[in-house]
Amino acid sequence: MKYRQLTKEQFEELHEEFARFLASQKIDVKEWQSIKKDKPEMAEEELNIFSDLVWDDVLAKTEYVEHYSKSSINLFRCQDTLIERIMVKTTKANVDFLKKTGIDWLSKNAGDASLEYFYAHKDYSKERNEEIFGLIEKGGIMTQGHLYASIAEIIKK
Repeated sequence: MKYRQLTKEQFEELHEEFARFLASQKIDVKEWQSIKKDKPEMAEEELNIFSDLVWDDVLAKTEYVEHYSKSSINLFRCQDTLIERIMVKTTKANVDFLKKTGIDWLSKNAGDASLEYFYAHKDYSKERNEEIFGLIEKGGIMTQGHLYASIAEIIKK
């Protein structure tokens, strides 16, 4: 398995797509019920294959990932061959980027002396989708990149 199996909730959300996937494997509902009952390891493998297909599709379309901690924000722009990172860090103890008030404070105080900005880029050290998946597994959130664009404009990278 390349990534991780989808959660029960994710499978429920994608039940129609999973049904089409099974149909493409020439497995109908009756046969699927039989496989789950009599061959659980085969059922597990089908779930794993489907999960990898879904993750590959989602990750291929992912361009921006954000990761927040109390005192820093890491913003990633995931291009085809390289990944860019902007980090915003504060030394102000009362600013918490995990809360909306911290993000609001940042938007009003982008030039504050307590803020540090860092930009870097690198080629992927693994396959692109695997590296993005790693960011998500560590708490990263896929986004549309609005905050990345705003901060990039501030630091004029």
